[in-house]
Amino acid sequence: MKELLSGLLGLALLLGAFLGSAEAQDWPDRSQLPQPLSPFEGQIGKTYKTSTGDWQEPVSAPENAPNIIVILLDDVGFGQTGTFGGMIPTPELDELAAEGLKYTRFHTTAICGPTRAALLTGRNHHTAGNGFLMEWATGYPSYTTMIPKQTATISEVLKDNGYATWWFGKNHNTPSWESTMTGPFDRWPTGMGFDYFYGFNGGETDQYYPVLIENTVAIEPPASPDEGYHLLTDMTDRAIERMKVAKAVAPEKPFFMYFAPGAMHAPHQAAPKWREPFKGAFDDGWEAYREKVFKKQLEMGIIPEGTKLTPRPEWVPEWSSLNETQIRVYTTLMENYAGYMAFTDHEIGRLLDGVKQLPDAENTMVIYIVGDNGASAEGGPDGTFNEIASLNGVLKPLEDLIPRLDDVGQPGTQPHYPLGWAWAGDAPFQWVKQVASHLGGTRNPMVVSWPARIQHDDKPREAFLHVIDVVPTILEAVGVPMPKTVNGIEQVPLAGASFLNSFSDPDFKGRNSQYFEIISNRSYYEDGWKANAQHSFPWRQGYAPGNWEQDQWELYYLPDDFSEAVDLADKNPEKLAEMKAKFDQAAQEFGVYPLDDRGAARIAVPKPGVPGAIDGATVFTYPAGATRIGETAAPQMKNRSWTMTAYATGKGAETEGVLMAWGGLGAGMTFYIDKGIPVFTYNYFNDYTTLKGNKVVDGDAILVVDFAYDGGGKLGAGATLSLLVDGEQVAQKKMAGSVGGGFGIDTFGIGADTGQPVINDYKPPFPFTGEIEKVVIELK
Repeated sequence: MKELLSGLLGLALLLGAFLGSAEAQDWPDRSQLPQPLSPFEGQIGKTYKTSTGDWQEPVSAPENAPNIIVILLDDVGFGQTGTFGGMIPTPELDELAAEGLKYTRFHTTAICGPTRAALLTGRNHHTAGNGFLMEWATGYPSYTTMIPKQTATISEVLKDNGYATWWFGKNHNTPSWESTMTGPFDRWPTGMGFDYFYGFNGGETDQYYPVLIENTVAIEPPASPDEGYHLLTDMTDRAIERMKVAKAVAPEKPFFMYFAPGAMHAPHQAAPKWREPFKGAFDDGWEAYREKVFKKQLEMGIIPEGTKLTPRPEWVPEWSSLNETQIRVYTTLMENYAGYMAFTDHEIGRLLDGVKQLPDAENTMVIYIVGDNGASAEGGPDGTFNEIASLNGVLKPLEDLIPRLDDVGQPGTQPHYPLGWAWAGDAPFQWVKQVASHLGGTRNPMVVSWPARIQHDDKPREAFLHVIDVVPTILEAVGVPMPKTVNGIEQVPLAGASFLNSFSDPDFKGRNSQYFEIISNRSYYEDGWKANAQHSFPWRQGYAPGNWEQDQWELYYLPDDFSEAVDLADKNPEKLAEMKAKFDQAAQEFGVYPLDDRGAARIAVPKPGVPGAIDGATVFTYPAGATRIGETAAPQMKNRSWTMTAYATGKGAETEGVLMAWGGLGAGMTFYIDKGIPVFTYNYFNDYTTLKGNKVVDGDAILVVDFAYDGGGKLGAGATLSLLVDGEQVAQKKMAGSVGGGFGIDTFGIGADTGQPVINDYKPPFPFTGEIEKVVIELK
């Protein structure tokens, strides 16, 4: 009997080893992620003496899988970088292009958040829930800005296939109501497949006072602007360090780096030394700029012979019609933008130099997308030193800017150039950022380098590509499929297609069809034909030229008309009708509807509260340390009355620091103690209303700010402000206007003013040196 049992045990172990071997042959099954550890192939007896160990392994990347770096700039027009014929020299981008390939028919969605969602997921932006920006989110699945689990990101796929994954810079794909310390964190970078994140949540940040996040923790910058701090240099340093250390520790483990600086999005901020070389470079004006760039693009072969330079539209004034003040301000703002671009090129050059020091530098694929949309006209007709004011529709007289011209781009300024420079920067195309109907909004240059696989070719690749094609290209380069399921969730198929063959085939054609839509500006492309309907204006959101049925559709044939200069709609109405029908079909398939052309009214659409918060609450109680709370996650104090009560303990005249702060130097409000005296300042786009107490806070105190709104449902109306100390009114003032849209760059917090300060009267974070029991905000 013992012999029989022993024989059966031996047979079972032999069968187990056989099945384990068969299972090992099927592992890893990359069609389903994540994968378990490799099968155990040893033997397990009753003791270690009759057993054989075998270390199980996590999934590794395929052999010779490349390192991958995706660089994505922000708000760069087709005709701005010197590499693609523009008047801003970009020698580092030139060098990368000289090692790889230039692409001149690559397309984005026409605005940042949607482009980034499409880039990360390989699906169209509506499918990925990002039909527009989170600030304009609405309760329709395509417009929530909540990337669904069915559209897993490239980083999730690569991480589960053995890659290290890192994200540096801008994240405009986490809904602001999910961006507090309470999460949820599954739509933060670290929840979307990135091992490490160092950057900021939101569309932009101040480069000198960034609202920094490391993984999921809010941190303060390691230095101040006075000490030479700039976010772009900081994140570049960290990216280089992480690459080098990772390769020292695990040389054979490839990495995926998503490097997304806020540049060139406003605020355009860089040291004066970068602006100085451009002094006088743009004095000829924007028409002359376009003509020079157009000529250079033809000479360089960036655009084909026969391309027409599209004419100046009526919404851009003729340069010769401008007065001296306009010319001084407009040229200074453009010089500042050029300086910021030169600085950005330099920093990315440092990153690429760091790549060349890696042991496997040759096997590193760099995909450098020069802009997530066309040049930005969001600075409006005159440009601005306070972009937050401009976005809220509040414009300052140009004469007020003349004394500040030398300070442009420095801490305390938030500059953006006027729309004429955006039009010029998109040469040779029509229109600008947000206008997804036309190439000025959607066509961005791209450079790809991969020394191990790509031989340089001076002739640009002309394949018609879209940002959704990047994910499938990366997957093919790595040698892994897009999984059918991720974390048990069935995946929506990729919408993009790989352009890997274009690396070796100069005649690669690319996509044969693609739709475009942003805030009702829409277009459809198929087999060279492109039908366009321009509907709304980036600098006048909330204004549309009429009902959607009244939009004037245009028709172009791009193989003969690179710049969309010759409208064929009247000559070929049948083709136009066919293309419009195909747009409608695509819009239904990919979730474009309902079209929504609202601007400020759409911002005012109620957003979800912080998950776990009390729905409809009107009273909010915060302790000290409740900082870095995003705009939509904070109490909705705009366009209504409210009362703020701070229960604090002071220590006499030595007490100082912030009780509550919200916003930054562009706009915001701050309640603080200065030398024991309570002070409240409302920053209305650099128009300050300040209330001061009349005695020192020594001991326990109840400090109240009462905001009695005059609007009655109107946006941005005035208010009566009152300051009370221990029940006694000590100051009161009227305010003609208040911020109706948003404070913009910075966040809400208690006990410190993190990020950019609301006022220059103190240096951030200016923590409160007394004790805060609580701050209570009551909405009325």
